[in-house]
Amino acid sequence: MSTVSTYADELKQGARELGLELAEDQQHALLAYMALLAKWNKAYNLTAVRDPAEMVSRHLLDSLSIVAQVEPCGSRWLDVGSGGGMPGIPLAILFPDRQFTLLDSNGKKTRFLTQVKLELKLANVEVVHSRVEAFRPQVPFSGITSRAFSSLADFADWTRHLGSIDTRWLAMKGIQPDDELQALPADFELVRCLVLKVPGCQGQRHLLILRRTS
Repeated sequence: MSTVSTYADELKQGARELGLELAEDQQHALLAYMALLAKWNKAYNLTAVRDPAEMVSRHLLDSLSIVAQVEPCGSRWLDVGSGGGMPGIPLAILFPDRQFTLLDSNGKKTRFLTQVKLELKLANVEVVHSRVEAFRPQVPFSGITSRAFSSLADFADWTRHLGSIDTRWLAMKGIQPDDELQALPADFELVRCLVLKVPGCQGQRHLLILRRTS
């Protein structure tokens, strides 16, 4: 059986546990993305997760676990240090009417992301090969995501110029990073810290929502 059919039930059930009802085309696109990730991973080392059976929970469902926090936060999103495309690609599939910019400084990873955009026909995705400090878009983003990208202080410092006081910064973490919160820059504050319950994931998952105060 292909990856797409083998893991369809697991993805559908996991999404329901997250309160999401996937349309058939969304489910197909998510599984096609996972198949591309598994295929390209052999040569490009995109993720330490090698087993497609683990990718459903650790990549797809993990990315989808923040949908409720993305929903109210505007139409222009940046995924920093996007790597293999998490959470940016799954979110772009779930929100076809919003724009997602996927930024990474690694050329192999941006080549993979460009291939995903082309093969899945994701018109709402832009791939940018750049260091985050050097990226200068014309308009601030509504939301900025990162997944295991850097410390919260570096995430805030490196992306400050990419947002405004209306922007929400969403940092996906494992254990609650209390030390990192203590080191937040003075012009950032924690809005909420959420425990993420990701179906099939054993370890702790947290989402830190930050905003700029000035």
